[in-house]
Amino acid sequence: MQSSQRATPFLLYITLWFLVWLHVLRGVMTLLVLFPFLNANSKKQHIQRWSKRLLKIFGIQLQVNNADTLPDSTYLLASNHVSWMDIHAINAFKPIRFVAKSEVERWPIFGWMAKQLGTVFINRESSRHARQVVTDMAVLLKTQSICIFPEGTSTIGKSVQTFKPNLFEAAAQAGVPVCTLALAYFDRITGEHSEVPAFIGDMGLIGSMASILKNRRLRVELTFFSPIKAKSGQALDRKGLALHSQEQIAQYLAKNCN
Repeated sequence: MQSSQRATPFLLYITLWFLVWLHVLRGVMTLLVLFPFLNANSKKQHIQRWSKRLLKIFGIQLQVNNADTLPDSTYLLASNHVSWMDIHAINAFKPIRFVAKSEVERWPIFGWMAKQLGTVFINRESSRHARQVVTDMAVLLKTQSICIFPEGTSTIGKSVQTFKPNLFEAAAQAGVPVCTLALAYFDRITGEHSEVPAFIGDMGLIGSMASILKNRRLRVELTFFSPIKAKSGQALDRKGLALHSQEQIAQYLAKNCN
């Protein structure tokens, strides 16, 4: 285990689990009772507050770099992927719609919550379904920003895997900018990169939650890069857009996480 890890005292650990499930229950009740009657801005405020509270329970400090590079208009946000916590970290900064693999929809409670929040689920094994998702995304991008994790999987966060270009086609079709987000977790005390939140291999959601609760001294950094405009008919196609975002994140991780 990393030297950055430190066990949370047992009684506090038990209390934190209670707070987690109480917070999840509060989220479920909000979705069931309040959300049907709220406008879009009010929903975003609830999502942001809920996500900030979740990070606080798990002892994760949020740091945002270069937020002023994000456009006022809608955009496609391409990010590397480390943990299930990534979504909540991004929502704690600025709520956005996500694209997630279809397996997430089957998660107990959390899958249902993701669906209620408008998450777009994609079956990566079906090229036909992927094409339909791209078409749907292009329509949504006219009025809403969307975040994607183009690696198609999560990593320990020290490097980035090859970005799959398919979903970038939606930005090209909609004519919206593509923004890049480098996401990384660090130990607040030592400043070193941390693998504690990494959701990889056969790890289950509960096991990952337990790992973070036992090591509550993390900082998650969201570093944004200036958008690149996607326009149909130009040389910068979906592959060029994917490569551009991938290289920006790769350079950040190589400099800050190794």
